Amino acid sequence: MPSYSLNINGKTLTADADADMPLLWVLRDVLDLTGTKYGCGVASCGACTVLKDGKAIRSCQEQVQNVGNAKITTIEGLSEDGASHPIQKAWEKIGVPQCGYCQAGQMMNVAGLLNQYPKPTDEQIGSMMAGNLCRCGTYHRIKQAIKEVIDNS
Repeated sequence: MPSYSLNINGKTLTADADADMPLLWVLRDVLDLTGTKYGCGVASCGACTVLKDGKAIRSCQEQVQNVGNAKITTIEGLSEDGASHPIQKAWEKIGVPQCGYCQAGQMMNVAGLLNQYPKPTDEQIGSMMAGNLCRCGTYHRIKQAIKEVIDNS
């Protein structure tokens, strides 16, 4: 089994995994970073979203052999204390989560959106967030939280 040296949340971590193992399973099962969630397994729901070099990707579709030297950021790496990142503060202020299952993927997708567009338009927000599903239907509050982050940046 190959061994991979991965840059995860600013640390170099080693993972022994089959080359075609999805990054999601490496994060959750090998490295015990369980904040990233399994949703659909086919990149349709966004629950597994992480950042690869600052860009939002679906970790269920990224094979570990393709990560290379890229910097991966998971929800655990968004802030050191799990609550001080502007996105996390806005989520709490607006009261976005209900069941919470999709929230890590939603927040990581917002981080990727803001890396790409620091002041996104409504159309850019809608387009980027359209692939992240929330069974609780908190879409209005998610958009409010995104606007909160933008207004305070």
